[in-house]
Amino acid sequence: MQLSLSSPFALATLRYSQAAILIILVLFCSFLLLLLFLQWHRPRDKRLPPGSMGWPYVGETLKLYTENPNSFFSNRQKRFGDIFKTHILGCPCVMISSPEAARTVLVTRAHLFKPTYPTSKEKMIGPEALFFHQGSYHSRLKKLVQASLLPSAIRGSVSQIEQIVLELLPTWKSNTINTLQEMKRYAFDVAMISAFGSKQDLEMEGIKHLYRCLEKGYNSMPLDFPGTPFHKAMKARKQLDEKLRKLIQKRRQSGRHEGGLLGILLGAKDHVKLNQLSDSQIADNIIGVIFAAQDTTASVLTWILKYLHDNQDLLEAVTREQEGIRSKIAEANRGLTWEDTRRMPLTSRVIQETLRTASILSFTFREAVQDVEFEGYLIPKGWKVLPLFRSIHHCADFFPQPEKFDPSRFEVPPRPNTYMPFGNGVHSCPGSELAKLEMLILLHHLTTTYRSPLPRLSLSLSLSLSLSLSRTD
Repeated sequence: MQLSLSSPFALATLRYSQAAILIILVLFCSFLLLLLFLQWHRPRDKRLPPGSMGWPYVGETLKLYTENPNSFFSNRQKRFGDIFKTHILGCPCVMISSPEAARTVLVTRAHLFKPTYPTSKEKMIGPEALFFHQGSYHSRLKKLVQASLLPSAIRGSVSQIEQIVLELLPTWKSNTINTLQEMKRYAFDVAMISAFGSKQDLEMEGIKHLYRCLEKGYNSMPLDFPGTPFHKAMKARKQLDEKLRKLIQKRRQSGRHEGGLLGILLGAKDHVKLNQLSDSQIADNIIGVIFAAQDTTASVLTWILKYLHDNQDLLEAVTREQEGIRSKIAEANRGLTWEDTRRMPLTSRVIQETLRTASILSFTFREAVQDVEFEGYLIPKGWKVLPLFRSIHHCADFFPQPEKFDPSRFEVPPRPNTYMPFGNGVHSCPGSELAKLEMLILLHHLTTTYRSPLPRLSLSLSLSLSLSLSRTD
């Protein structure tokens, strides 16, 4: 039996359905209005920086992912100025692209802008790593990490790093390799020495394996379900934490802290309370430092090889500089030393120009801890603030012909606050000297070992390079 639309029951049902749809539409519209209100609301006597917030919630994230990032930021900078607002990655943001404004956020008023990372990254690295903190805890950890990475501490690592290079290069003979992956392999081995000292055994191999599993899920979608890369990575993170804790306890019990960052963290005591760092604090910071030491260094080395390949005259000049150093080393019948790496001015400028041109650290995230008055604008509490290092590094006012790869521009020091490849302020990268050292050592042996170091080099969409080499011997 069917009910006709003219029946009282059918009419009541129709009215109920229409009312339900109307209620849903009203609720949806109210939700959108609330989002708009929260997104654009500000006190009447204040004004936000100019810019576009895009669609509610989605903002301009799709534009960021579908446009060239350089164009995305530069177009808005031209339209709105050096300070502008947008909404990306689910967050209202203020972008700043002037050296003075970047220094204000990172140095002079850094206490008003805390470092911030996605929750998934914090879980993967560890919540007690120094990257996620401010104040006394951060200051204490930064000093300890810096102590293991100062020139006085790393100069003794030259022979160890050189040995890694000498073992790595023969594996490339007559092969085509994925340059980025090989650079990661190299940077990872150097990071392990920096973290644990000279100890290399089966215990270290187990840590390496788990770390590589962790890395594979680092940039994946944070979906913690069985079978997803993120779930596998978090499982590896738990196992890695267990291995590190066992190693920490073993060294504590033996009383021999040995070298590397681990030795410094194990021996650290608060001079006021005389308390040691906990096992979890040490483990999180070891994992964090290895993360920081691997990817950025590998990426910079990959770009260096591309720029040398694209500039053959420059490659020949760098090779001549390194051949001069090699001849002195051969005469003295010794290995490379710290002093040798200080006599590589052209190679050092190539590294500097690569750091500027490639700008691996394109920007950094900060978050306003309160409403902040900033150059005539209001930055509301909780908004993200992004100093755009890439925009500053590619500004023609500071670096003429910014798209040209020209190491000679660093024969004269750049204007203050215009060159920040490792960030600036208390949260700048503490491992910059180690990164430069490992780059110099690899370039020394690469340019002096091969007749034509980079004969076939291609750049893929993923910025992964392939390299074919032929030895001189």
